[in-house]
Amino acid sequence: MEQQRKIIFFRTYFEDFVNSLSTGVREKIAYVLFTITVSPRIPSKFFEHLTGTDGLYVIRVEYESNIYRIFCCFDHGMLVVLFNGFQKKTRKTPRSEIDKALKIKEEYFKSKRKE
Repeated sequence: MEQQRKIIFFRTYFEDFVNSLSTGVREKIAYVLFTITVSPRIPSKFFEHLTGTDGLYVIRVEYESNIYRIFCCFDHGMLVVLFNGFQKKTRKTPRSEIDKALKIKEEYFKSKRKE
């Protein structure tokens, strides 16, 4: 399969989150991220735009009846930048997690302007 898009991590937010998880969850996340990189169209069961967030997306991962979310955005169309993640425990995504992701997104684009 040919790579359709590239994934990068901004700072250590995503890595810190993933390193706190069990091996099984990390393997499932790796599978979902691989699917995102090689699929011509990202399956909607794994990926969703958050309405009203100016380009913030969420990657959805389910493992053994637990739900995990990873925030990200696109940069240059085919580059997916991963931010923070969390285990979802309520029906609705907590506003505090969205705000944290928006702050990290802003930090990412600010750091790019400085380069």
